[in-house]
Amino acid sequence: MGIVVRKSSPVVVRPSEPVETTSTMPLSSFDEGLERVPATLLLMFEHPIHDPADTVKRALSRALVYYHPFAGRIAAGAGADADGGKLHIRCNGEGATFVSAHASCGVAEVIGLDRSAAARTLLDDLAVYYPDNCCRAGDPLLLVQVTEFSCGGFVLGATVNHAVADAAGLAQFLNAIGELARGMASPSVAPVRWDGSLPSRPPPVVSTRELVTDLGLLDDYACFDITVPSRSINRIKAQYARRFDGARPCTSFEVASAVLWRCRTRAVMSDPETPALFMFGGNVRKYVGAMEGYYGNCATSQLVFATSGVVANGDIVDLVKMIKQSKEKIPDQFEKNQGTNNYPPKPMHHQLLRYNMLVVSSLRNLGFEEVDFGSGTAARLANYAQEKVPFPACLMSPHKGKDGVNMLTTMVKKEHVDSFIAELARFTEYYEYYSTHSKL
Repeated sequence: MGIVVRKSSPVVVRPSEPVETTSTMPLSSFDEGLERVPATLLLMFEHPIHDPADTVKRALSRALVYYHPFAGRIAAGAGADADGGKLHIRCNGEGATFVSAHASCGVAEVIGLDRSAAARTLLDDLAVYYPDNCCRAGDPLLLVQVTEFSCGGFVLGATVNHAVADAAGLAQFLNAIGELARGMASPSVAPVRWDGSLPSRPPPVVSTRELVTDLGLLDDYACFDITVPSRSINRIKAQYARRFDGARPCTSFEVASAVLWRCRTRAVMSDPETPALFMFGGNVRKYVGAMEGYYGNCATSQLVFATSGVVANGDIVDLVKMIKQSKEKIPDQFEKNQGTNNYPPKPMHHQLLRYNMLVVSSLRNLGFEEVDFGSGTAARLANYAQEKVPFPACLMSPHKGKDGVNMLTTMVKKEHVDSFIAELARFTEYYEYYSTHSKL
């Protein structure tokens, strides 16, 4: 008999105390274009707490007093209004959707998930999703599921309308729920949802997001788990330091991204002149002077251009350098709002986006590692999407059980999974061998 997840009927969780229910909150330029985009995260906890579903539900209700926009709805103003009919958050206190569930297996089976169909079926049952993977007017902005496992461990699945918060903002919100669940009188960080001092996003970034969010969903991508080992990452870091003596050290994100970019390009592209694009996201709070506690969207993206021949056959350290240099240009986007204009012209978009491009982001070092509901921090954090995705992507996530950078990814079509895994294995085996036997 397979694993069974039994879910309760959804209930509405509202703020535990009266909140303003007639106010509206504008969407910033960083929020705009994300109002239809859902994001789902799974936090996996090995150690039990008393009645996890009830504990989280009560703490969520208290947290919504401080983060009341999460209990609202996206709405459009009337055309004659001062906002010209623009979308905003109607802070009406209608609440978040909450589901409690029980699974007939131990939580270790989720933490150690693999590429099997059974693992995917289990993941599908650990969160609440928007119909057709699309947020619509009137939908709750937050869907929460807490699943208790036979061992006492539990998984919190949080699906959010991306217009309300980015990853850093969601981490702040979940930490607040954890603090209240542990008995704190109020969250340690005073939340801020609207910061009128934020600059507008540069036009090239705006146009690229509009195109990406308008892409239709594809259903032939494979979802699987991979790890770039620490030993390989550290070896490449050492090579980089020797090559660029005196330069700022490269990061694990930059190295792991270069490895993925190279291995994926080798697996899926045969023409060396084919464009192989790499896009990554970054938190820009420190660059734009966002207020402390701001939890709305405050991220941008950068695009790195190369041909598949350069990516597949070039030195891995050179790829790391390309990514690092692009990353260092992010503040330039906000200098007098000029930006780097590092984006293809619109006629090229449909040709270049999708399978020729890899999109990478990271949930590491944003605060998710500190979320604690009373029995310690999560053993693993995983982003998760159901079968259909708009473009090849992966999101690096914290995982205590993996020695390296771990991710649950939808970066290749099903027909290319084995080829990609083989390329990654060859690459890491090379670095594992020479880390032990030689000085590169």
